Amino acid sequence: MAAIIGTGLTAAGIKSEFFARLDSTTTYWQDLCTTIKSDKAKESYAFLGSVPPMREWGTGRKARGIFEESYDITNEKYECTLEVDRDEISDDQTGQIRIRVNEMAQRAAQHKDSLLTALLVNGDQAGYLAYDGQIFFSAAHESGLSGAQSNILTPAATDADNPTTAEFRTALREAIARLLSLVDDQAEPMNMAADGLVAIVPGGMYVTALEAVNATIVASTTNVLQGAARVIAFPRLTDASKFYLLKTNAAIRPLVFQDREPIEFKAREQDSDEGFLREKFLYGVRARYAMTYGFWQRALQMNFTAS
Repeated sequence: MAAIIGTGLTAAGIKSEFFARLDSTTTYWQDLCTTIKSDKAKESYAFLGSVPPMREWGTGRKARGIFEESYDITNEKYECTLEVDRDEISDDQTGQIRIRVNEMAQRAAQHKDSLLTALLVNGDQAGYLAYDGQIFFSAAHESGLSGAQSNILTPAATDADNPTTAEFRTALREAIARLLSLVDDQAEPMNMAADGLVAIVPGGMYVTALEAVNATIVASTTNVLQGAARVIAFPRLTDASKFYLLKTNAAIRPLVFQDREPIEFKAREQDSDEGFLREKFLYGVRARYAMTYGFWQRALQMNFTAS
């Protein structure tokens, strides 16, 4: 496309800046989700039933099917479009258009984190279901031979919205013990080691959580949980009394990102119909993907309650 006279602003230049900002924006979904490449409008996740454990050969092989629990996830289309008047571009001497396009790139990069947060926040609400048909954060999970299991804990705190470092450490200890106790539909342990743990906390709990996992001494006691989990603050978590513990180094993580069409950026400038007829230049982002739940056994909701 032709350059915009007098500004040095080109579609190619803006696109390059957009993707540079997109790639440099800090995001967390890559570490927290299993990424599945999608090649159609909807994907079926029958594989979420567990693979049978190894057994003695005995009289020969014994084929065992995957426990029949599955669900379908449809890819969604997302967009963000910025309309700019040609005169605004011609008169732009301070790089404001570039700033807004860079902001668009940041919003696009962080959108997957936003979807992930919504799954966590709503994970105890009706309609937000795990592969077993139960609400994702539930005290009534049961599959095959597992028996009843819960991935919700309610640790005590003097002030539920402001737990102390010692109270957070106690809650984390309870959470790790619960994660290690959860089993699959074959009654086999889901989590064989307390590694790859990430505590996702609201902003107001961030410093407390950092102290609980990084301090050498907590409440005059040696901190045996030092370094037990990585702490990430998600400002979109609005409930000050809740945090989430995820195990993120397994083949199937607690959240799944279904990637159908990656983010693309396009510009329609003076040679476009909009540019010629209305003198409006358009800068747009488009993508298709979905965020959904994986194994509930690798995610815990920790809801502090006043003691």
